Amino acid sequence: MEYSILGNDLQLVRVVMGEGESIYGEGSHLLYKTPAVGLTTKASGGILAGLKRTLTGASFFVLELTGPGEAAFAGSTPGKITQVTLNEGESIMAEHGSFLFAENSVKYDASLTRLSVGLFGGEGLFLAKFTGLGNVFLHGTGHVHMIQLNESEELNIEAGHLLAFDAGMQYTVGRVGGLRTMLLGGEGLFFVNIKGPGRVWVRSISLAALASALSRDMPCPASCRNKEGEANVRFGFT
Repeated sequence: MEYSILGNDLQLVRVVMGEGESIYGEGSHLLYKTPAVGLTTKASGGILAGLKRTLTGASFFVLELTGPGEAAFAGSTPGKITQVTLNEGESIMAEHGSFLFAENSVKYDASLTRLSVGLFGGEGLFLAKFTGLGNVFLHGTGHVHMIQLNESEELNIEAGHLLAFDAGMQYTVGRVGGLRTMLLGGEGLFFVNIKGPGRVWVRSISLAALASALSRDMPCPASCRNKEGEANVRFGFT
């Protein structure tokens, strides 16, 4: 199986499969396939895993593509595609909307995170979980940066910028400053503290920040304007 990531800020990943080789991915991210590539739907990991994935906002079913032939996947926002190679027994936790596709040898599941991450960190109650052996492709808004933490090294990440991390790493969630800092400082409400050893992937733009930036330039209908004709904008959304 051969992979190539193409483009700069609006990337796609092209995969060439040999006879009988197969991958699975989110149907909403599939761009094209050649006619010889077989296409079916399946509940990867079984019904229970499919039900848990729906709680993350992902699909119950995934698309399974079988070679020979080629296909391509892409994210839905400007950003970078990251290839994560998992060895036997390795797992990563990933933001639920970042998954593009994976090799069939990789198990796709969902895992309950700490409650405070789900309620206050903005990433939902569940994260996608991928367990090796094989390759997983994720899409992150903006630029994606991988950080390798050594034993006892720690990193504080604004929750909306956390893309993925190695499963088994210790992590906690902490509030940034007091109420005044949260309301006026612009740092966001909560940081995720992750402790090494392990890999952490961060994205340079959170989905909330991207939506807020886009909303400022979008036309606002009369129903969302005040008496002076100004748009009513709260937290970046009209």
